[in-house]
Amino acid sequence: MTVLVIDVGSSSVRALLFDDQARPVPGAVASRSHSFTTVPPGAATADAIALRDAAEACMDEVLQHPGAREIRAVGMDTFVGNVLGVDHRGVPVTPMFTYADTRSADDVAALKTRIDGEESHQRTGCILHTAYQPGRLLWLRRTEPFTFAGVNRWIDIGTYLYTGWFGESAASYSVASWSGMFNRDKLDWDEAWLYVLEMGKNHFPELADYNNAKRGLRDEYAKRWPALRDVPFCLAVGDGAAANVGSGCVDESHIALTVGTTAALRVVSTTTLPPVPPGLWSYRADAAHHLIGGATTEGGNIFQWARDTLKLDEDVEAQLASREPDAHGLTFLPLLAGERSPGWATHATGAITGLRLSTTPLDILQAALEGVALRLSLIADQLGSIVQPDATIIAGGGALVGSPAWAQMIAHALNRPIHITEEPEITARGVAILTLVACGRGQLADYPPAIDRVITPNPEHAAILREARERQVRLYHQVVMQDEKNRAL
Repeated sequence: MTVLVIDVGSSSVRALLFDDQARPVPGAVASRSHSFTTVPPGAATADAIALRDAAEACMDEVLQHPGAREIRAVGMDTFVGNVLGVDHRGVPVTPMFTYADTRSADDVAALKTRIDGEESHQRTGCILHTAYQPGRLLWLRRTEPFTFAGVNRWIDIGTYLYTGWFGESAASYSVASWSGMFNRDKLDWDEAWLYVLEMGKNHFPELADYNNAKRGLRDEYAKRWPALRDVPFCLAVGDGAAANVGSGCVDESHIALTVGTTAALRVVSTTTLPPVPPGLWSYRADAAHHLIGGATTEGGNIFQWARDTLKLDEDVEAQLASREPDAHGLTFLPLLAGERSPGWATHATGAITGLRLSTTPLDILQAALEGVALRLSLIADQLGSIVQPDATIIAGGGALVGSPAWAQMIAHALNRPIHITEEPEITARGVAILTLVACGRGQLADYPPAIDRVITPNPEHAAILREARERQVRLYHQVVMQDEKNRAL
């Protein structure tokens, strides 16, 4: 048995094949890159039609692999927090707005005066923020009323793809839970938010669990992909949920750490309706598994920004590995792309203090990377009420695997060992596992990942970074929280 995985990420679209043990089939991967449009300021949109073309091209390519003859099921993950408006024919009439689009900040602020924020947080699992749909939909209605009125339904990219291929599709509980409009108890669109926004369930897709598979491609696609004509397509899941499953973190004894373009710490809970800790979110992997954690806007993007801006040497990794923690005397608040967990400040920006004439580019890079590690440690502390005390941290993501020095900084900041998985495709692997389970091939915990190495913290270095975190928290309150208060006046 072979599983086809469609991975719609924030920087690329891919199609991959996995075997019945959730192992990548050698050579069976096709990829197309893409990027968000970030003009005008605050925008972060994507072209749904271009993403569909990229996904279909990847599928065309990977279906030429000999292993494609054994495909028995298809699964998909997508970057989440995305939404586009389509007309009654399913044709996009808006761009696809992403989690990174911040233009709804004023509307988010307005909504905060109309709702009980904590009650909404516990009900939906999401904090009112520009990353989610309530503020975005209000902003679109206010700024583009004619376009808004022309939208028949607001859907995610996975639902858009499946509707094109099958003629109709539900959205999964997993993807819907990233919208900020999903009632995590009732597993349905949240009536309270629909009332506030003066919208109905008919404006959004039907909802179902991810294993409510679609079958029977439309004639156009059945001819194009005959091997997939009657193969079940599981509904798309959120990429974060897939990454947890792919890293083997499917209960409270494991924490998944992912550092890619952004970063996140997440734990899966099977408690009926666990409370959401302050500053964190609660999404879904499926109907039975809550995904609780926090994500930052900063991750590998900070590393790349520093490399490009500071014109760093190629041997920067070796230089970082030889430095003592917090040796630069700087305090770096790495909110260059805004803030999500744990503070969710709508207008947050980055800051750095302690600069001297003696400060070097390497000092700034180290401070930036340690700054990200310290932000992750704040999320880890908030997760303490959910996870078991001795929970194992399993880590993956290209940015982390590519920089052992940075992984060591994060281990110091968390003051816990980090198990680096050797699995090359954590997110896609998670989709393959979910798809295999949907086909009756065992349980989520039956596919533990291989571990490449364990990075342990140095207690003295951990203490140094704990003091550095106190400086960072003070800077956050001086810069970010004061700015939020000023804007509220």
